[in-house]
Amino acid sequence: MYEAHLRSLLSPLGVYDLEEHSASGAAVCALGTGLDTVSRRLEEIEREALTATAEGEGLARREALFARRPAAVTAEDRRAAIAALLQIDGDSLTPSAIDRTIRGCGIRARALEMGGGQLRVIFPEVAGEPEGFDQIRKIILDILPCHLGVEFYFRYLTWAECETAGYTWAQVEAAEHTWESFQLAVPPER
Repeated sequence: MYEAHLRSLLSPLGVYDLEEHSASGAAVCALGTGLDTVSRRLEEIEREALTATAEGEGLARREALFARRPAAVTAEDRRAAIAALLQIDGDSLTPSAIDRTIRGCGIRARALEMGGGQLRVIFPEVAGEPEGFDQIRKIILDILPCHLGVEFYFRYLTWAECETAGYTWAQVEAAEHTWESFQLAVPPER
């Protein structure tokens, strides 16, 4: 790329022998290769310098600023989690702000204010304990103010839902449910 550009700049001068096997041609080739390498590195640095475009090193360095790595996997989700964590400030104690921060970290949970300094964290899109709950719990507790009591609430099938759905033991046995799988057979939320 830069070699061709240098050749096009120097050839009209007629001062340099730019043939491949000449000293001047080899020098232009070496300079072009060096400038190509520097250009690629600068493009990478520019990309990684901004959270919105970072893909690897830039995300890892930002995540290292926090006590815990966000529960996000893809570069896009990691960017969103970093942006959510960077928004935490003294005004981030409202339930909606806490919800935005938790969801921004890639955690599908909601914080509900229970009164008396208590919060309940629910996982509305998950039946039972979510996968990777130990890490999720640590991240949520790091986000939430330490003066609040936090209760984690997991969703399991209730007897009332069984009656509403008209489940019979014959249907449960036909579906070959174990007790654990039956507890997780929660109907979709409306």
